[in-house]
Parts: sequence; structure tokens; C-alpha cells
Amino acid sequence: MKPILIFDLDGTLIDSAPDLHAAASRLLEREGHPPLSLTTIRSFIGNGIPVLVERIVATAGLDPLDHPRLVAAFLEDYLAHSTDLTGPYPGVVEVLAELKQSGFVLGVCTNKPHRPAEKILEDLGLAAFFDGLIGGDTLKTRKPEPDGLLLLKDSLGGGPIVYVGDSEVDAETSRRAGIPFALFEAGYRKTAVSEIPHDASFSTFRELPAVARVLLPVPA
Repeated sequence: MKPILIFDLDGTLIDSAPDLHAAASRLLEREGHPPLSLTTIRSFIGNGIPVLVERIVATAGLDPLDHPRLVAAFLEDYLAHSTDLTGPYPGVVEVLAELKQSGFVLGVCTNKPHRPAEKILEDLGLAAFFDGLIGGDTLKTRKPEPDGLLLLKDSLGGGPIVYVGDSEVDAETSRRAGIPFALFEAGYRKTAVSEIPHDASFSTFRELPAVARVLLPVPA
């Protein structure tokens, strides 16, 4: 069985905070509220768009009863602008190509809803590297519940696997799934690297192939 690398999306493969911040700012402007800072919005990322909007609502003082409407409005707007300011982290494209050529099977497990996740991968020229995608709305549960990660593992052949992510949520998802975790240090984590359980860490994507070969058997 071929070894599998499954990636988180936001803060791992892509720096999406600028577009999420822009969408949040447009949402708040439509509601007659001032924008929140990029730092604040970045701290809200990781649990999916419904939770991000919930945190925006609480911080900006919007009516919690409007949450379903605001989530729908945010998603519609974000889908139309999801790659205006978003791009892959340096080295991502080259490293994904190297890993794919080396025989690794690649997938994405994210809390971002499936449609915008799929569109971002396509628009940024990343979709062809991946053999599977689980979004935050694919199942009834989302990370840190391990269901999506385990389902994706099985769909990709069930081989030896590592999950690659940037956050406390990703680390907990790996723990619950019983899957080794590689931490990307330059993403959206909220605590120190030393406080996040991981089997390996890397600060630039050029380091990832070596990390993968330590944690997984080298493909034949």
C-alpha cells in the first residue's frame, strides 16, 4: 500500500487569512459595524466558517439570532472572492509535485466547506495533486472529530499515513484518529510549538519531504 499524506488547508497549504479577513470586513460593513483586525480574524480560523462567523458575531456585538443568515451571506461572498488575496505558502507547489512523483498519495482534510475548498484548490492550480478532499460539511462531524480523516485514509487505500497541519485542532484530530502528526510551524497556531503534540515539525515546505520519509516508509 502506498503511503499517504493528508493535509489541512488554511494555514497549512495556503495563507487564506487575508481573504477571510476581507470577507469578514465586507460582512461587518453590510451590517453597519466597523471591521475587525487581520490578527483577530486569523485567531478565529481553524474550526470552520460557521464557528468563524460565530466568533465575529460575538466580538463585533451582532445579534446571535442572525448567525444562520450571516453564515450564508459570508459563504456566498467568500466563494466569489476566495482567491483574491490567497495563495500557497512558498514551496508548496514544488513540494507537492515532488511528493506525488515520489509515490505518495495526497489528500486534503479541512474544516472549510467543500465548495470553497475545492474552488481554491482549482483556482490555485493545486487540485491535480490530490486524490481526495474532505470538507467541513462533508460529514455530520468536523475536526477535531477524526471521522473525516479516517474516511479519507480508507478512500485513499488505507496505507501508512501522516496528517500535516498547523494548529491545535489538527493535532487533536490526529490524536483522536491515532495518526502521526507533522506540524507546520508557520501557520495559524495559537500556542507555542512546544505546547502542541506532534511527531515532527517543519518551518518551511522544503523540509517536508525529509519529514515525510522519516515518518513514513519510502515508496518503492
